[in-house]
Amino acid sequence: MTTDIELRRYTTHHRTAQLRTLLLDVYAEVYAKEAQTDPFCAVDRFAEGLTSWMTHPNWTCVVGYDHGQPVGYAYGAPLYPASGWWGGLLTDVPAGTITETGTRTYALSELMVRTPWRKTGTARRLHDELLSTRPENRATLLVLKDHPKVRALYESWGWQTLGDLRPRIPNAPLFHSMLLDLPPDHRTAVAI
Repeated sequence: MTTDIELRRYTTHHRTAQLRTLLLDVYAEVYAKEAQTDPFCAVDRFAEGLTSWMTHPNWTCVVGYDHGQPVGYAYGAPLYPASGWWGGLLTDVPAGTITETGTRTYALSELMVRTPWRKTGTARRLHDELLSTRPENRATLLVLKDHPKVRALYESWGWQTLGDLRPRIPNAPLFHSMLLDLPPDHRTAVAI
């Protein structure tokens, strides 16, 4: 293992069975223990969600490779007005906070790193690369409420907790919904 990770960007134009298999294989390894006892972490459930995300017209993904071996990835897509993302929000917030236009918020759905590459800065690199060219004003993600260290890590990267959210899907646990303002300089650069 090295920390000289190559990052590759994929979009909806790269939706292939091979990429989907790679993402599922990494997930199965990262969540092997949890999937044995928690139906929400089951590979089949994740595969259904992955299919939905990958069919989104503006889905993007960044995969890290160490000498050709996948070490982790991050992916997501913009939230459209009819998105169900905020449907499970349990915290009262002003309606304008969760109003979506299709260009306002990018949802970072997954960020995971295989064990040998954890604590090497790989997660931060995947995160930053995925968000670096996003034209949206902000990003959102969900972090399990019972994982305070993960939430603290995201907070150290500038994320702020909006409130509690339980997705409206079977067996969904309780999450913290988080927001990150994306810097206007990269939005301007992309728009030109």
